[in-house]
Amino acid sequence: MVNPSEYTHPMDPVAEQVIALIAKSKQIDPATITPETTFDSLEIDSLDKINLSFEVEELFAIAIPDDSLNSLRTVGDVIAGVHRLQAAKSDSPASDKPTPGVETDPA
Repeated sequence: MVNPSEYTHPMDPVAEQVIALIAKSKQIDPATITPETTFDSLEIDSLDKINLSFEVEELFAIAIPDDSLNSLRTVGDVIAGVHRLQAAKSDSPASDKPTPGVETDPA
């Protein structure tokens, strides 16, 4: 299992964005949230996890497997999961679909 603190560098943009998302959804100061903060302490229930997963998927253009939601216990779990999914996505072969907003040369 990946150690969530592995991805908690203070300048980690994924950590900053995940924390900002959670702070916004719970209407709390992001400075009060760390990767070690538990969902229980933030009063994040299963419905909140589902909503958070949709927001994280959209923000990072990843797909979170439904069965992984039950294993999320801390903010760091989300951060580590995003990093894992991004790494898996970058390791997969490129699709034939054009990237939105990128012009292709028909020549």
